[in-house]
Amino acid sequence: MKHLSIFALCGALAFSALAADVSMAVPGAETANGQKVLTFIAKDPPGQRCNGNLQVAAEVANTYRVPIQLLPSSLAPGLPAPAVFYGTQLIVADGKDFNGAASYQIVADVLDMESVPKQAKSGLLFQDGVRKDFDALKATIKAGGK
Repeated sequence: MKHLSIFALCGALAFSALAADVSMAVPGAETANGQKVLTFIAKDPPGQRCNGNLQVAAEVANTYRVPIQLLPSSLAPGLPAPAVFYGTQLIVADGKDFNGAASYQIVADVLDMESVPKQAKSGLLFQDGVRKDFDALKATIKAGGK
């Protein structure tokens, strides 16, 4: 049983390594000075996973100094939606990794591995009063607005 768990862990790590190598032509993947852009692509009209990903974008903006763009799928033809990219590197995508549903931790892990600088001071979303309302909003989105 222990060998099976180790095998499963190795398989998951290998899958993650392969996913990190996926690169696609993402519009606006870099700024004019070559800095990678964090891109969130949403379906038209946005669905539940897209709305959740936008909340992740807000959390990331409160922690990291990274340019972020939010694109409707109509401006990213040929790319999966919902999806999240860092530069041209795929992080999550519909029908692929995490089925397009990002989490703060998934995105933060990529940004930390890329040594993206953090904000000098975290934003309002991490203050207790605001965080409680923000978490309630995310729960409402996951419940489909109910």
